Amino acid sequence: MSKLILVTGAAGFIGAALVKRLLQNGYVVVGLDNLNDYYEISLKEDRIKDINLYAEGFPGNWHFYKESLEDKFILGKLFKEYTFDIVVNLAAQAGVRFSIDNPSNYIQTNLVGFSNLLEECRKNKIGNLIFASSSSVYGGNRNLPFVETQPVNHPISLYAATKRANELMAHTYSHLHNISCTALRFFTVYGPWGRPDMAPMIFTKSILNKKPINIFNYGNMERDFTYIDDVVEAIIRCCSKPATVSKLFDTKNQDPSISSAPFRIFNIGNSQPVKLLRFIEILESVLGVKAIRNNMPMQPGDVEATAADTKLLENWVGFKPHTKIEDGIKKFAKWYIKYYGD
Repeated sequence: MSKLILVTGAAGFIGAALVKRLLQNGYVVVGLDNLNDYYEISLKEDRIKDINLYAEGFPGNWHFYKESLEDKFILGKLFKEYTFDIVVNLAAQAGVRFSIDNPSNYIQTNLVGFSNLLEECRKNKIGNLIFASSSSVYGGNRNLPFVETQPVNHPISLYAATKRANELMAHTYSHLHNISCTALRFFTVYGPWGRPDMAPMIFTKSILNKKPINIFNYGNMERDFTYIDDVVEAIIRCCSKPATVSKLFDTKNQDPSISSAPFRIFNIGNSQPVKLLRFIEILESVLGVKAIRNNMPMQPGDVEATAADTKLLENWVGFKPHTKIEDGIKKFAKWYIKYYGD
């Protein structure tokens, strides 16, 4: 029988791409998303339409519910209706800067909502929980590349704090209730159907409309841009390999990436950080339009550079993200022009 999987945040950027790949791989998928208005709802609705069209090739294998993790009653009903083999939690209030002025959104979705999901996983003895964390948990750490064995006790945004809290909450449930939990720290995901609040979408829209783009920290920024297909591949492989207890865990010299409980943490990054100005140059070349640049100081809550060490992921599932930035931007720009008609 096909495995039954719950994907929360199914109308999101990563969630929608994952659902299509899961269907392709023979899973029965239940998607959950509240379609909140953090960014344009129409894009989320169009992602769901795209999934619906794709799912016609897999009749009966796709079910979508417009609901929130914060609703314990609805979530409980869903877990009674379906016997899930795997849960992938991608539902979250995203955005570093938005969290500065809207903290309650993050407390409700990222903490209360996630705690509700953990409780259902406990009650229903879920065998494999995979959830989105973030590279933002590394905070102002300048020791690059970021490695899962590094301490992450100094977040510099509430968003980062909630993501680190998710890791700690999941570890507790893993320890107390023997739930296999895998935390995935995503590094600047980009590609077709991407989020409008992220640099690729913001820059592309402004460049095509001949409006200035804000370049923060005067261009002295570096990001480990990770293509969406690579992220999805990593998640898929973790679906087939739940976290296990590590025999290497030493209680006197604790490694944060492993545990005496069935719990793991993995970076999901391209391991090839790109300077922001180089990213803009590639985008200009692909679009055939020069950007109007507006240099700005660093924003609160932001970090100067990110870079992922992905050796642990590669050792665990035999895969590491590898899409070149030039290839990824071409695919993204092609989709953007087709979707927005610019």
